[in-house]
Amino acid sequence: MSDEQLLRVRADRDVCIGAGMCVLTAGAVFDQDDDGVVAVLDETPEDIDAVRRAVANCPSGALSISTGTPAGA
Repeated sequence: MSDEQLLRVRADRDVCIGAGMCVLTAGAVFDQDDDGVVAVLDETPEDIDAVRRAVANCPSGALSISTGTPAGA
């Protein structure tokens, strides 16, 4: 990936079922609120391998990774 591209983690809180697999897989990136719904702690994480595993293991499909170009680039 080029330096000009930015990976961004997204979570659809309406789709989340609160299984917690994301937190177990990438706890520096994901957390759960008091209702057990996913919360993204770091939208542009360095450990993208852990995030990819979390996205792949999410039973509801609430997680995604997108690529883009940072503002001003």
